Amino acid sequence: MAKEKLIIFDTTLRDGEQSPGASMTQEEKLRVARQLERMRVDVIEAGFAAASPGDFNAIKTIAETVRDSTVCSLARANENDIRRAGEAIRPARSGRIHTFIATSPIHMEKKLRMTPDEVLEAAVKAIGIAREYTDDVEFSAEDAVRSDIDFLCRIFDAVIAAGARTINVPDTVGYSVPSIWGERMRTLIGRVKDADRVVWSTHCHNDLGMAVANSLAAVQAGARQVECTINGLGERAGNASLEEIVMAVKTRTDIFHLETGIDATQIVPASRLVAQITGYPVQPNKAIVGANAFAHESGIHQDGVLKHRETYEIMRAEDVGWTQNKLVLGKHSGRNAFKNRLQELGIPVNSEEAINAAFARFKELADKKHDIFDEDLQALMSDESLPPAHEHYKLVSFKFHSETGEIPHAELTLSVGGVERHAEADGGGPVDAALKAIESVVGSGSELLLYSVNAITTGTDAQGEVTVRLASGGRIVNGQGADTDIVVASAKAYLNALNRLYQGNERLNPQL
Repeated sequence: MAKEKLIIFDTTLRDGEQSPGASMTQEEKLRVARQLERMRVDVIEAGFAAASPGDFNAIKTIAETVRDSTVCSLARANENDIRRAGEAIRPARSGRIHTFIATSPIHMEKKLRMTPDEVLEAAVKAIGIAREYTDDVEFSAEDAVRSDIDFLCRIFDAVIAAGARTINVPDTVGYSVPSIWGERMRTLIGRVKDADRVVWSTHCHNDLGMAVANSLAAVQAGARQVECTINGLGERAGNASLEEIVMAVKTRTDIFHLETGIDATQIVPASRLVAQITGYPVQPNKAIVGANAFAHESGIHQDGVLKHRETYEIMRAEDVGWTQNKLVLGKHSGRNAFKNRLQELGIPVNSEEAINAAFARFKELADKKHDIFDEDLQALMSDESLPPAHEHYKLVSFKFHSETGEIPHAELTLSVGGVERHAEADGGGPVDAALKAIESVVGSGSELLLYSVNAITTGTDAQGEVTVRLASGGRIVNGQGADTDIVVASAKAYLNALNRLYQGNERLNPQL
């Protein structure tokens, strides 16, 4: 007998992007969307169309490009938001509007300043407007975890009657525990009048570290859609991790009796892509996608695995894509091979000029590093994530001096708005000197919140990928840079972050 399907709703491009500094460019969003489609995600929540013109355009571009996944836009329960969402998803082969309103007493009173009856009326009206654009309408009760169960039943009855096809029950603040969350979902499905006419969904945050457990408890109670993100990305402590949800259902079919349509071999490539684009690295002991997820240090474990893999491994590393990092190119590879590999990786290069420029950077890297892996190509393209027109600050040349007993010194030339500026500075180390030299020219006054370095691949010739997080004027941005020289990578990352601050795009961040 065929198993019932669990719908995987990915919100990396919307909720995940709300992590501090994780905002993506339109091109980066498209790259992630293509990877999600390649992974066969059912629904891609591409953004919040009313947040900004940039978000609207990104959603519309994804809707024009993606054909095998449903493309969804979030919208608050008001006419302007919903119409913007409707226009953004109009080109999609399969489009969805996801509208929400808060239903907990504290949110209704303190944030919305609306009565329960007014909230219910707004929700029903929102469904009606959304159905002018698509029959696929999802409704979420924000802060359902702290909402009155009787009121949730009332509002769910009303929106189902109005035409909602998916009902999402979010733990917006990550407050619940599995036994209680499962019981809440079971109660709602049992009490709502036309519960069998809709798909029940859950969206759990990870503030207490239980987002995946709560989501799976909801699935056992009857939810047939889980909202999640790659690497558990999301603001505060993040969201339920897509990779953990998918592999739990796949590995424990004896418990869940469900299947997903996910191509699990694309999980690790998706994880790496999102980590590189957002600058949020994956901790080594992260389930499924962490570098140590399939490593065995204990002699007893190693002996057991060598004798029979299943003694200590409940899934195969290759099943989730750990064999995907194969050598693909080298210094003698041609332009067509390079172009084809970028296309296979879902990296859009929109013109011959852009391909030529990217190929020149590839050749430069190949002269420094003998073996070029997929991860190197991802980093190479992420390093150039801002269009040239948006590169207000650009590194032209760089020289640094560091030796025992001497103060490290950096000299560099920057292009600032097309005008070359020379700078030099001393520092506690070469990286410190480089960043101080940049600041002596730029004078951003920003606060450095994070500096991290990760090796992209193995070997002493590996590229180092540097992430910096800067705060200025209430905005937080991440910048990334990659190079075989860590000091150069650091300068690139710092300038990348400064360019993002310079763009100054403001966003709205609705939270579910």
